[in-house]
Amino acid sequence: MKLTCLNQGKGFYFPPCHMLHICGVQILLEFPLDLSATSVFSPINIGRAPTRDDSSPGKVLKLCKRRKIDSEEEPKFDETTDSNDAFEVLKGSELICAEPWYKTACLHQWDISMIDVVLVSSPLGMLGLPFLTRDKRFSGKVYATMPVAKLGQLMMEELVSMHEEFRQLYGPQEPGCPHWMCSEGLDLLPKALREIVAGMNGLDLVNWQCLYSAADVKVCLKKVHTLRYAEEVCYDNTLIIKPFSSGLEIGSSNWRISGPRRNLMYLTSSVFESDHTMDFDYRSLQGSDVILFSDCSYVHNTEYKVPCTSSASLSSDCYSDRANNAAELLSDNSESLKEMQKIGFICSCAVNSVKAGGCVLISIGRIGSSLVLLEQLSLMLDSSDLKIPIFLLSTSAEEMLAFSNVIPEWLCNQRQQKLYSGEALFSHTELLGAKKIHVFPGVDSPGLINAWQEPCIVFSPHWNLRIGPVVHLLRRWRGNEKCLLVIEHMMDTDIALLPFKPLAMKVLQCSFLSGIRLDKVQPLMEKLQPKIVLYPEDSRIRVLPDDRNLYTILYYTKNETVRIPCLRNEIEAELSKDLAIGLKPKLLKNGSMAIARVKGKINLNLGRHLLGPVPEPSRTFQHEDEKDLMDVVSVENSRIFQRRGDLPVLAEKSSRIFHNRVVHWGSMDPSMLLVALEERGINGTLVKHETSSGFSCKIHVSEPNKAVIDISGSSSVISTGDESLGALILEAVSSTLDSI
Repeated sequence: MKLTCLNQGKGFYFPPCHMLHICGVQILLEFPLDLSATSVFSPINIGRAPTRDDSSPGKVLKLCKRRKIDSEEEPKFDETTDSNDAFEVLKGSELICAEPWYKTACLHQWDISMIDVVLVSSPLGMLGLPFLTRDKRFSGKVYATMPVAKLGQLMMEELVSMHEEFRQLYGPQEPGCPHWMCSEGLDLLPKALREIVAGMNGLDLVNWQCLYSAADVKVCLKKVHTLRYAEEVCYDNTLIIKPFSSGLEIGSSNWRISGPRRNLMYLTSSVFESDHTMDFDYRSLQGSDVILFSDCSYVHNTEYKVPCTSSASLSSDCYSDRANNAAELLSDNSESLKEMQKIGFICSCAVNSVKAGGCVLISIGRIGSSLVLLEQLSLMLDSSDLKIPIFLLSTSAEEMLAFSNVIPEWLCNQRQQKLYSGEALFSHTELLGAKKIHVFPGVDSPGLINAWQEPCIVFSPHWNLRIGPVVHLLRRWRGNEKCLLVIEHMMDTDIALLPFKPLAMKVLQCSFLSGIRLDKVQPLMEKLQPKIVLYPEDSRIRVLPDDRNLYTILYYTKNETVRIPCLRNEIEAELSKDLAIGLKPKLLKNGSMAIARVKGKINLNLGRHLLGPVPEPSRTFQHEDEKDLMDVVSVENSRIFQRRGDLPVLAEKSSRIFHNRVVHWGSMDPSMLLVALEERGINGTLVKHETSSGFSCKIHVSEPNKAVIDISGSSSVISTGDESLGALILEAVSSTLDSI
């Protein structure tokens, strides 16, 4: 088993990407887009024609003071700006004025035709998939849960639709590499932008691609096979693949990959308790040999350093206490309460802004969190007796709202209870009926002009504030200090806000829970009890190793291959009914088990080894490498265990030898052999002597003829010139040993 990390990700919007080789199958884990990299491009500027040579010097821009809501911090908000706390940033004119390209994970060093399976865990994990499926060399299978496939489809179609504005403005793409990717264009970019485009060593240039088309999205979706939670799918009779809920987003999943001799759990960003989607199903992950820990949400959290201490060297009482503490910590719902506090705080800030006469622009790309925020915001407006319209500007909003109310089995228990009581899963159905929310594809929709009213609250996906309705609304409201912009924490927030400076409107930057809290990692591993855990290299200083670990820890880093050691030396196989019926078990002398001889052929069936009858040779076709397989097997519940170290494993080409040859094992007892010889009328004398390799003995046979039996620890030799006497001696030897 081998693992290569293609990208360690940047949080919720750019999940990690890996290449896994297991049991001869090449599996690509996720294929997302790095949406944060599009911040190097300038957004569309209506009323101003774009120029590729627009690099005139401008005044130094300054950012207003922002207050970030961290996932571990009590929410607060500062509505004032202070020029003393401002800092200098890039010039807006230095952004790339061209049609954006999109950055994917690095696949240029891999043979696309060798990718057998692609596993997608979240909607954002499939945004780059059309780049792969439109390649004619790709013939693999793509697996995702039904909601992930549907929501991913809506996101990809919306991205293509919003990107069309750039194509209408800049015209057809020029053949070849765009000017900003050439060495001359890269030299003109500031260092911060050049590192985003080319990376630290310049290798990231190959990861940029022109956006796919709507036709590419349709081709991609035809290759996606949808699954339900805990539904098994077998690939090539070798691997069993099964998804389980991760609790991060509607339909998001972790994956169990089981082969004939090993199994691996692909653990993605997970949330133990959610207020919209099904909770993290970590109990179904127990019993995994290997866990690939691919949750990168800890990167921005340095509060915890958790030792990976195991209970191997502790007393049973201490172990029990640790297990109880781990179970208590994993069931703690405080993180869910904090998430609701953040949503409540965002709602209060939005209500305060509209009360002051300002508008609110909410650019959050999390579907589940946006639905919950929409509910809570409507309730707070009603409690404040405010008649403020809420607009959803998105080409996929209408279909997404309809879809979210017909998937109860994918939601949390609280949402499912609403279905049983006759209520809608989410309240937006009632809000649409009461005309409290209005849904339009974009700012140019015909009905939007008639329904538009300010102050208002607008939900619109941002794609890093470079594309879609959010760009036009930001330019409309950026000079109004009463307005509020709500965005998520970004890696390059300063660059994302750069084109909209000077910015007078308030900016509320929040951070939602995007994965497993670091203090829960070790309790989770104690609960799952794996044998090997693979952590990102970045976690080495956060999850501290310990000599008492019950499991082995390996670390992986980008573009380096990690070999995972084999954990099982034995092969477990099932015995077919046809062979089981013909078995003639023989009880061993110690009575511990019965064994039988079998001739069969091992095949793979649904990820398991199956020992079945050897097919009759065909007159017209016969495999040259086909051979008879003989094995010593333990007969128990129609299952066999092949033990290569303890019992002999023989392979004979001749079926005649297979049926006639007797196999013996065990240590020969000279005293018992003398008794067996006397019972057959053979008289002999036992002589023992010590050698350099240990004790050995000889039995000198005097009657009815001369013979010598030489017995040592490794072998026994019968020497005689009388063939009849030799047969009698062999019969006596066989009576003292186990044989079949």
